Amino acid sequence: MGCFSPLKNVEIMSYFDTDDDCRWLSSWVEGGDCCEWTGVICHNSTGHVNQLHLAAPFSKPDYFASNAEWEAYYNSLLGGKINPSLLELKHLSSLDLSNNNFSSIHIPKFVGLLESLTYLNLSRAQFQGAIPHNLGNLSKLQYLDLRGNDLKSKTLQWVSGLSSLQYLDLSYADLHTANDWVQVTLKLPSLLELHLSGCGLDNDPSSINVNSTKSLVVLDLSGNSLSSVPKWIFSLHGLVSIDLGSKSLEGPIPDYFGNISFLEILDLSLSFLNSSIPKSLYSLNRLQFLSLWGTQLQGTISSAIGNLSSLIQLYLAQNQLNGQIPLSIGELSSLKLFHVSENQLNGQIPLSIGELSSLKLFDVSKNKLNGQIPLSIGQLSSLEVFDVSENQLNGTFPLSFGRLESLETLDCGYNLLEGVVSETHFSNLTRLTTLAASHNRLRFEPNSSWIPLFQCERIELGHWHLGPKFPQWLKFQKKLSYLDISYAGISDVMPAWFLNLPTPFESLNLSSNQLRGDISYLNVRSSVDLSSNRFIGPLPRVFPTLVFLMLSNNSFSGSLFELLCNSSSGKLTEVLYIDKNLISGDIPDCWNHWQSLVLLNLGSNNLTGKIPPSLWHLNLIMLNLRNNTMFGELPSTLQNSPYLVMFDLSENHFSGSVPAWIGDKLYLVILSLRSNNFDGHIPHKICDLQFLQNLDLAHNNISRVIPKCFNNLSAMAITNKTNNFVAEYVADNSFFLNALLVLKGREDEYGSTLGLVTSMDLSANSLTGEIPKEIGSLVGLLSLNFSGNLLTGNIPDSIGKMELMESLDLSMNRLNGEIPPSFSNLNFLNHFNESYNNLTGQIPTSTQLQSFENLSYVGNHLCGLPLTKNCTSKGNPIVDVANNGRSREGSKVNWLYVSIVLGFVMGFWVVVAPLFFIRSWRHAYYRKLDHVGRKLKLAGEEKVVLSQTGQFSLWDCFDMGVGSIACAVKEGVKLYVYNIRAAHVEK
Repeated sequence: MGCFSPLKNVEIMSYFDTDDDCRWLSSWVEGGDCCEWTGVICHNSTGHVNQLHLAAPFSKPDYFASNAEWEAYYNSLLGGKINPSLLELKHLSSLDLSNNNFSSIHIPKFVGLLESLTYLNLSRAQFQGAIPHNLGNLSKLQYLDLRGNDLKSKTLQWVSGLSSLQYLDLSYADLHTANDWVQVTLKLPSLLELHLSGCGLDNDPSSINVNSTKSLVVLDLSGNSLSSVPKWIFSLHGLVSIDLGSKSLEGPIPDYFGNISFLEILDLSLSFLNSSIPKSLYSLNRLQFLSLWGTQLQGTISSAIGNLSSLIQLYLAQNQLNGQIPLSIGELSSLKLFHVSENQLNGQIPLSIGELSSLKLFDVSKNKLNGQIPLSIGQLSSLEVFDVSENQLNGTFPLSFGRLESLETLDCGYNLLEGVVSETHFSNLTRLTTLAASHNRLRFEPNSSWIPLFQCERIELGHWHLGPKFPQWLKFQKKLSYLDISYAGISDVMPAWFLNLPTPFESLNLSSNQLRGDISYLNVRSSVDLSSNRFIGPLPRVFPTLVFLMLSNNSFSGSLFELLCNSSSGKLTEVLYIDKNLISGDIPDCWNHWQSLVLLNLGSNNLTGKIPPSLWHLNLIMLNLRNNTMFGELPSTLQNSPYLVMFDLSENHFSGSVPAWIGDKLYLVILSLRSNNFDGHIPHKICDLQFLQNLDLAHNNISRVIPKCFNNLSAMAITNKTNNFVAEYVADNSFFLNALLVLKGREDEYGSTLGLVTSMDLSANSLTGEIPKEIGSLVGLLSLNFSGNLLTGNIPDSIGKMELMESLDLSMNRLNGEIPPSFSNLNFLNHFNESYNNLTGQIPTSTQLQSFENLSYVGNHLCGLPLTKNCTSKGNPIVDVANNGRSREGSKVNWLYVSIVLGFVMGFWVVVAPLFFIRSWRHAYYRKLDHVGRKLKLAGEEKVVLSQTGQFSLWDCFDMGVGSIACAVKEGVKLYVYNIRAAHVEK
């Protein structure tokens, strides 16, 4: 019998209002047999429409899906309004509209009038508003699924009318005011499954009588606001599955779980249990699924775990478990999944894992395991995922890997494995899709003609030795998407076939090799790292969707124009590093379509010109233009970059004053304007940079006084940097965030520790006045440099309170007075310089101050260790009365200089004066020199050659007969000049 229904009047419109929308309903033609329509099921004998299955037919595409895939998905979604004519389907028992898009409407109230319904599924259909209470009139309803919508209900009293209900899922509906949820749901006589995940439910303080709810089998209360495990749960002895995972759940795991003898599934993940695994759990011999991951578990995994003979999946990851993996793990013959990553487990991987014949996933990554990977791993014929990364495993890469025919993912990266790996290790891995083993000490030596049997999507072999030739076997990886062969000792020309592989890469890392050649195009969709190689030529064209582009430390040349101003590139790029290359010319003013860019590093190139205006319309976090030849003043449009954290313009030719608004509009952590031509004074507004940790204004023309308000730089006053959110942010992004800082007299690059470093460098300027005592409140500073200025007055005693200080340089100023006694508290100093001031008195006694060389104190009037000058009882240098009160060392130095000058004057005139005033002596002297010169010409030429090549010394002059004195004078002058120059350089 055909369709017996007015279904043709049902109006269900697709999400898009076009003629081609909802093509999967194209069979719904008016006048046809509706029983043949897609999603319509009729009764075999009566022809009445019995079921409507109109769930979206396609699953949601992934992030990298094509536009066509997304269009097909959206076209498959139903939407719009549901016409009340559905009520004419009197015999409708099943209605499924799940996974569609009804975002503009509430659940129609007339659905509660479909009295024949036994199955209603409106899940993930984006319905909104209050749940209509007349759904409680559906007394025949056995299955109700409303999960994953934007729904709410102030009470669940309407549920009490669903006397036949066996399955109820209201997950992610807002029920935080429905205080009756326990009383109502647990009294439904036929209820088997109750899912109320993420509903905002709180603890119910009332006592509950659950005698009428013996039927409940599945209970899901995960993601709610329950602070403890409800006690009434332990009265439900028939429960088979319990899910209480929630970040609000606290306290130890109750022993009562051991009384629920039928329990097969227990999930308490993401709770704050902060306890050990109770012994009662090990008695649940029917348990198949146990998840306690992310619950702050402590203690060890008991050997009693072998009692869980039915266990199939075990999740204990992200806890604080210690001790060893027990040998009894091998008794879990049904175990398919063993996941204990991110704990503190130690010892060796037990040999007994070879007995887990059903095991598919073994993940012990991010622990402290040591020893070798057991050879018994080769017995796991069902193993699909093997992850032992980030441990301390040693030994060789086991040959037994080659027997794992089902293996899809192999990850043993970040260990201490060593030795040679050959193609035999991969002989039977035909299903391998992920090979990750970076950061080991392995050497791969396959046969030059080797063709792998696998087709990997991800290969990570960074820090292996793969070179010197580029790996030819990669040519046969047709599905390769992620490749990391950084630090692989490859010294070769980039092969053309590699740049023309048929499938574009998602991520490509070839950094820190010796690869060379030029690259015209990078066929990579997401991330590229070619840094620290020897690539030449112009910058390559890139994929429009590229997010990370790192080309640092190569020899790329030419301009930035083609890369930056190509409208198809840069739209999604977040990180652009082209520093340490040979890029020249101006920075083009075409940054408008780089709106996603947050990190930009163009430092150490040959860039000129001014900063282009369009650059300041980006939401940059880091801008590095250091070590170029750029010029101009800081533009006021810099204020449009409120997210700027790191700003480095050092070693350029920028000029003008440091703008006052720099403290008003920006939230800088690092500000470096070092080695430019900035003048004027330090604006007081700079003190409003409360997150500033590194300030470098050294080597400019800045004058006037140091602002007293520097004590407002609160980030420099933090001593516990481990809880500093800035340090955490920098550490989390250390792969991208790094900076060159000048500390302790040298320039170093800081990455992961950058957030822990605090410094201030105002050296080599023209600052005057006294050092403000307020500077001493910056107790978190590790480095302070005020050298090479015109500072006067005493050194503030408050600097001695900066007890974390590692580097302090106040040299080459006009400071006077004593070194404050409080400096003896600076126990972490390893770089200290107070030279060339007018300091007096005794050097304070401490472990650190006496450990520095005399050069740290030279040019003052100090005494005491480490200097050789002794002090009087009053702390002054001992003076020499015979020298009119001057210190002995100073007197000796003065007389030395006087004797040198007098000796030179006397010697010069004794020889030169007779020749100058007596003509006959002068002529005879020149004739004699000419005669001697001709006789010694040949011998003299040989000695001159030796002298010019550095093989001729002062002592060789005495072999020259008549010319010995002149030679000695000449070579002596050369030696004297050399020593004076060396002394000047050292000073």
